[in-house]
Amino acid sequence: MFSLLNIRIGFFLAKRQIRRSNIWTTVLIIFVMFFTFLNLVVVTGILVGLIQGAIDAVRTHYTSDVIISTLNNKTYIENSPEIMSVVNLLPEVQSVTARYLEGGTIEANYKTRTNDKEKPNTAVASMTGIDPVAENNVTDLSRFIVEGEYLNSQDYDQVLLGAYLVEKYLPIDSPGFSTLRNIAPGVKIRMNVHGVEREVTVKGIIKAKVDEISMRVFMVDSQLRSIIGRNDYNVDEIAIKLKPGVNPSIIRDILKQNGIERVAKVQTYTDAQPKFIKDMVDTFALLGNMLSSIGLVVASITIFIVIFINAITRRKFIGILKGIGINKRAIEISYILQSFFYAFCGSVIGIVVLYFVLQPFIATHPIDFPFSDGILVAPVSGTLFRIGLLMITTIIAGFIPARLIVRKNTLDSILGRN
Repeated sequence: MFSLLNIRIGFFLAKRQIRRSNIWTTVLIIFVMFFTFLNLVVVTGILVGLIQGAIDAVRTHYTSDVIISTLNNKTYIENSPEIMSVVNLLPEVQSVTARYLEGGTIEANYKTRTNDKEKPNTAVASMTGIDPVAENNVTDLSRFIVEGEYLNSQDYDQVLLGAYLVEKYLPIDSPGFSTLRNIAPGVKIRMNVHGVEREVTVKGIIKAKVDEISMRVFMVDSQLRSIIGRNDYNVDEIAIKLKPGVNPSIIRDILKQNGIERVAKVQTYTDAQPKFIKDMVDTFALLGNMLSSIGLVVASITIFIVIFINAITRRKFIGILKGIGINKRAIEISYILQSFFYAFCGSVIGIVVLYFVLQPFIATHPIDFPFSDGILVAPVSGTLFRIGLLMITTIIAGFIPARLIVRKNTLDSILGRN
C-alpha cells in the first residue's frame, strides 16, 4: 500500500541513490530521455509540418483568410462590384484583391517554326487578371519573382509566367502536359483565349510552392477584361486579408448573412482546403506517431535495464533495508521516483530546446521540401500528452525490475543467494 510514510521513505531513498550515483551515468540517462522526448514530438511535428507548410502557403499567398469564388453552375461572381463594396466596408478587413480567371493556351517559339507540320510549342494555362498593387498587398505575389520584374498597373501586353509552364523550371515530357521552351523575360509569347489571340511579352517568371500561382499567367486586369469582353466588372475570385486576430469564420458568416452566398461561394481558408489535404495531415500524424513509438520502446528498455542492474547490484542493501523494517513498498517507490526523475529532467530540457530553439529556428528557416516550406508543428496540448506518455512508460519500466528484486527472500538477498 502506497501510504504517505512509504512515499516519504521512498523519496528519501531515491534522493540518496541519485546523489550517490555516478554523475555521468545520470547525465547519460537524462539525455536518453531528452532524445526520446524530441523523437516523440519532433518527428511527428516535422511530418505534419510538411503538409501544414503547404496549407499555410496557400492561405498566405492565394486564398488569404477568406475567399469568395464562383458557384459551380456559374462562370463568374454575379454582382461583384456590390460584393466588393460590402467587403470594403467591413472594419475587420485589411486588404482585398479581385481576380479575373479564364482558361486558354499560350504558345512560344512560333516565329521560329519552319513549317506548319511542326508541332507548336504550346501549354494550357489559367489566365489571371489582377490589380498588381492590390494583389501584392494581399498575397505578397512580388516576392516570388525569380526572373524579370513584377507587374505595374501600366503594363500593357506584358505578363508574368508561372514557372510550372516553363521547361527550364519544370523539365518534364508528358503527352498530357507540356511546357514552353526558350522562355526568359523579354521573350514574346502568343495567348489564345476563347479564340482571341494576343501577342504579349514575358515581363517576369514567378515561382512558388503553390500550384495556383506557378500554373497561371498573370496580367493587368483591365487587359484580360478587354480580351474576354467582361465589361460588367464581374470577377471570378475575391481574396480577403483580415486584420491580425480576426476570426475568418466571423467574416464568412457576416458575408453569408448579407446574401452573398446566393451568388457565390464564401469560404474561409480552412473551408477551401480539399479533403485529401486534411486526410494527409492525419496520415502523416499517424506515421509520425508510429515512428516515435519506436523511440519510446527504446527508452523504456533503457530504463528497465538501468533500474534492474541498479537493483541487482544493491540487492544486499535492499535485503538489509527490508530486514530493519523498511516496507518493500517504500523501496519500490524509491525506484519509481528515480525513473520519474530521469523522465522529468529529460522532458524539461526537451521543452526548452523545442520551444526556445527548434521551433523558432525552423519557423525562421523552414525546411525546403519540394512542394512546401516545412515547419515544426508542436501544439502545447499534444506535447503535454506525449510528456505524460513518456512519464507513464518510464515509471512502469522502473517499477517492474524493482518489483522483481524486492520480492526476493530477505535472507537470500542479504546473503547474496539466488
